[in-house]
Amino acid sequence: MTDHDPDNGSGPSGGSEDVIARLLDEIPLLYKARAFAESVKDPAFFARLGEPLGSRERTLARAYLDGLGFPDAEPAPLGDWADAVAAAEALDIDASAWEAEEMLRAGLIEAVLERLDEQALHAAQALVASKIGEIAREAAEASAALDDVYDEHVINAAAGGLVQAANGAVLVLLAEAEDEAPSHPFLARWRLYVRGRWPVGLAGSTFNIL
Repeated sequence: MTDHDPDNGSGPSGGSEDVIARLLDEIPLLYKARAFAESVKDPAFFARLGEPLGSRERTLARAYLDGLGFPDAEPAPLGDWADAVAAAEALDIDASAWEAEEMLRAGLIEAVLERLDEQALHAAQALVASKIGEIAREAAEASAALDDVYDEHVINAAAGGLVQAANGAVLVLLAEAEDEAPSHPFLARWRLYVRGRWPVGLAGSTFNIL
């Protein structure tokens, strides 16, 4: 009789089985993250900037604002990239929405880490960023050029916002919170991008959307 009991999980065999079991539990979520990243091929990003807000877009904006904790704020359409520049500058002063998003993001990460280890989470986030980053940059550059805007800072802000929104959306998926009601505000923000808009951000009581 050996000193090692294969059923107690203390030896190499038990440890390996624990690792395999954990990886098998994580695989469905990692597939979900990859499917999300690979589904983002739509060239419509930033394609409807400056248009009036439709009822669906107002509903998404309302879901974002309420979920973030700003029920008194209202969505407001911006006319062009120049308006977006001014709105983005105002955001540098008003950090309340950013702080609210960070709290939500921290909560999602905590929930995700109950399902994945940190290495798997970072891999999923890196995959999303790499898949969407180039698309975001190209879409932002093409849209800005239509308004004769070539400011790298502005284009980076638009593309970076899209990548950040994608990252937030995939956190919701990894936390298995996509079917919760009401819908998570990160999903609402992502869906505004998918509909061709740029939700520039909240300044005071105004949610600026190009």
